[in-house]
Amino acid sequence: MNLSAARQHIAAAMERMRVLYTKPVFDEWVILTPAARHGGVLAYAGPRLEQFRQKLPAEVEPLLAQLAGRNLGIGDFEFTSAGDGSRHDALIRLGASSYLVCNNLASSMAEIRQEARWLKAQAAFVDLSERFRSDPLEA
Repeated sequence: MNLSAARQHIAAAMERMRVLYTKPVFDEWVILTPAARHGGVLAYAGPRLEQFRQKLPAEVEPLLAQLAGRNLGIGDFEFTSAGDGSRHDALIRLGASSYLVCNNLASSMAEIRQEARWLKAQAAFVDLSERFRSDPLEA
């Protein structure tokens, strides 16, 4: 899958999650790849583009700590309950060296999971991960 198609699929999944949850599950997402120019950011959607790049290393730390020593396959995902505030909540491996990192700036995953509607919204997230498992991002 190319980057343009990946962005469209991600945006559609975020909208589907919003509808199922009745409010945004993630209000910020980014496609990252360590090998890319511009600090590894291939795409960003959210309200704080200007601050995002400089805060990224600290804000992704809870997810990285949780993933330490693990090797995710393409399409595998992880959530962290330590992603409160601007710290990132979820990650999907999109391709050989690319990842989708998602965030809710107002709520943690622990708070999101308290809502029964999360189970339906989570299905849209899993569908997105399966899409990349079958057609990885070529970045």
